[in-house]
Amino acid sequence: MYRLGVDLGGTKTEIILLDENLYVLERKRIPTPKNDYKEIIDNISSLVLEISQNISNFSVGVCTPGSISNQTGLIKNSNTQCLIGKSIARDLEDKIGKKILIENDANCFTMAEAKMGAAMDYGLVFGVIMGTGVGGGIVIDKKLHSGRTNIAGEWGHHILHRNGNSCYCGKTGCVETYISGPSLERQWAKQTGKSMILTEILSNIHNEIGKNWKDAFLENFGYALANVIDILDPDAIVMGGGLSNIDFLYTEGKKSVYDKVFSDLVDTPILKNKLGDSAGVYGAALLT
Repeated sequence: MYRLGVDLGGTKTEIILLDENLYVLERKRIPTPKNDYKEIIDNISSLVLEISQNISNFSVGVCTPGSISNQTGLIKNSNTQCLIGKSIARDLEDKIGKKILIENDANCFTMAEAKMGAAMDYGLVFGVIMGTGVGGGIVIDKKLHSGRTNIAGEWGHHILHRNGNSCYCGKTGCVETYISGPSLERQWAKQTGKSMILTEILSNIHNEIGKNWKDAFLENFGYALANVIDILDPDAIVMGGGLSNIDFLYTEGKKSVYDKVFSDLVDTPILKNKLGDSAGVYGAALLT
């Protein structure tokens, strides 16, 4: 059976077709329509029908921002807000005439890295997404663990600082409000009075203000991921998202995590992803 995966991103929509040996047969990327749900559905269905026109036996998986409610089947907690309250799977099934499997981007990322990427040799894998938001996924023995209410791995919304920064989820002090890209940029602007994107900030951290910013980042990263290790004790952690390209997270960041874990022995590998921004589309194809 062929596997067809779709990654619905905030800026691009990617589709991939894999054969029985997971070899890439076709691949295509197009821009994602902005805040137009109907156009998003039309885009995805057109891509699927185009790529699958010469095959008959295939599965379809979709990677989407946000999580899927077990109770309603509708999208929730998505930073692509036009998706919230919508049933992507049902609407695509009506268009395509095929069963659609759907998972959030962090789960698809973790599945891909556990089956085809950096964490192939490990049993219990915790996948980390650090970018515009902070998310996570859990794969155990190559099978996705979604949890009782489909929120397993959502470390970005556990409370890091009581009565801390406000979060879009309605709580305060969430991990995401401290170590996501936008939150780190806001903290820099607060400390320096200058607005910079993260790549510019990382080139300007060799003075006292920069050291303070970096130290706070490492401290929050350390506590947040140490809490995950204390609860889950994974065989490996694999990092994804834009912030996974920050080299010091694998050295100073790892030390900050290890220093805070509740154990006399800490050797949890913290790995950089191998599949890059293609992990989502591979993970979607691997949902079956």
